[in-house]
Amino acid sequence: MAYINTTEIINKSKFNRFHLRLLLWSFLIIAFDGYDLVVYGTAVPILIDKWNLTAVEAGAMGSYGLFGMMFGAIFFGTLADRIGRKNVIAITLIFFSLFTFLCGFAETPTLFSTFRFLAGLGLGGIMPNVIALLTDYAPKSIRSMIVSIVLCGYSIGGILAPLLGIFLIPTFGWESIFWFAGLPLLALPFMYKQLPETASHLIRTGKKEELISTLSKVDNEFAFNENDEIMEVKAPETKVPILGLFKDNRSLSTIMFWIAFFSCLLMVYGLNTWLPKLMIEAGYGLTSSLAFLIALQGGAIVGTLIIGRLCDKYGFKKMLVPMYASGAIALTLLGFSGNISVIYILVAIAGAATIGAQNIVQAYVSQYYPPYIRSTALGVASGMGRIGGMLGPLLGGFLLTVTLPIHLNFIAFAIPGLIAAITLALVPGKYAHSNEDDLELEPTKTNVDKTYTFE
Repeated sequence: MAYINTTEIINKSKFNRFHLRLLLWSFLIIAFDGYDLVVYGTAVPILIDKWNLTAVEAGAMGSYGLFGMMFGAIFFGTLADRIGRKNVIAITLIFFSLFTFLCGFAETPTLFSTFRFLAGLGLGGIMPNVIALLTDYAPKSIRSMIVSIVLCGYSIGGILAPLLGIFLIPTFGWESIFWFAGLPLLALPFMYKQLPETASHLIRTGKKEELISTLSKVDNEFAFNENDEIMEVKAPETKVPILGLFKDNRSLSTIMFWIAFFSCLLMVYGLNTWLPKLMIEAGYGLTSSLAFLIALQGGAIVGTLIIGRLCDKYGFKKMLVPMYASGAIALTLLGFSGNISVIYILVAIAGAATIGAQNIVQAYVSQYYPPYIRSTALGVASGMGRIGGMLGPLLGGFLLTVTLPIHLNFIAFAIPGLIAAITLALVPGKYAHSNEDDLELEPTKTNVDKTYTFE
C-alpha cells in the first residue's frame, strides 16, 4: 500500500493526450464565450438604427449581459467549489449558449435585454471554472502557458463575431450571428463525458475509482493500486469560501486583484462594445470599423501567448504591470488621427494590453490561491470586475452622447489601465500559493489533514 499525493503527480506530469483533450475542450468553450461577449458589439450599430436607440440606451443594453455576468461569476464560482467544476461548466454553457441563441429571435429591446442578462449568468460563471480546472490539472512547468493558450480562444471568438457579421449580416440579417451561438449545445454531451472533475472534489465525494482513473491519464507511467490511500494537503475548513480569500496574509492581494479586474474589464467591455462606433465617429466605415475590432482581438492573441510564456519564466508581476501601462499609452495615442497602419498597430497593442492582460491576470489569480478556493477566488474577482464591465458600455454611451473630442473618449478608457498597473504592482508575490507547491511535493503526516480511504 502507498500514499498518493495528487498535487505531486499533477505538478510533475508531462503534457500528454489527457492534457491535450482538456486544452481543446477548454479552448472551444472559451472561444464561444468570447464570441458571445463580442457579438453584441458587432450588432449594436444595426440595433441602434433598427430600434431607434440612443447611445445611452444601447450602452445600457450591453450592460444587462454584464450585470448577469457579475452575479454568474460570484454564484457559480463559489458553487463549483462545492458541487464540482465539471457540473458547473455544463450548467453555465447551457445558459450562455441557449440565451444568446434566443437573442436572435428577440423582437423588442426589452426581450433582447432579458436574454442578454440570462446569457450573462452563464458567461460570468464559465471562464473562472474553466481556468480553475485547467490549473488543477496542468503540469506546473507549463501551467501559465496552457492557460494562456486556452484564453486565446476568447479572442478567436471575438474575431469570429465581426467576421461573421461582415459576411452574414448583409444576407441573413443581424439575427444570424446570434443563432450561431447555439452550436455548443450540440457538443455538450461529448464534452461532459470527456472533461475530468477536479481531484480535490473527487476526494471529498469519495469517488476513488474515478480519481484513480483520472490520475492514470494525467501520468500514464505511474502505477496505481486499488489499495493505495489518497492524501490531501491540509486545507482550512470554512462554510463561507469567500472568507478564505482574506486568510494567510492575502487580504491586500485580494483587494488589489478586485480593483485590477474592475479597471481592466471596464476597458475590455467598453472597447468591445464601442470601438466600431468610435471608429465610425472618427470617419471610418462600418466594415473598416469591424476590422479594427478584429485587430483588437488579434493583438490580444499575440499578447496572451507571448506574455503567458514569459510569465512562466519571469513571473506574472514583471510582465503584467508594464503590459497594462503600455495599453494606457496605446489607447491615448489612438485618439489622435494618423497613418492607418499606425492606427492598426495601436489597436493591436491595446488588444494585447487589455484583453491579453485580462487573460493573463486570470491565470495569475488561479495560481495565487490554493485549489480549495480557486474557483471562488476567480469567480469573485471576475464578479467585481463585471461591475467595471457594466460601466464600460455605459461610459462609452455617455461619452458619445456629450460629443466630446474623439481623443478624450480614448483617454477616458486609458485611465483604468494605469490604475490596474498600480494595483498589481502592490500585490505581494510572497504569499502566492504557487510558492508553496514545492513544499507539497513531499507531504508528511504534519502537513496532511487526513488520509482518505474509500469503501
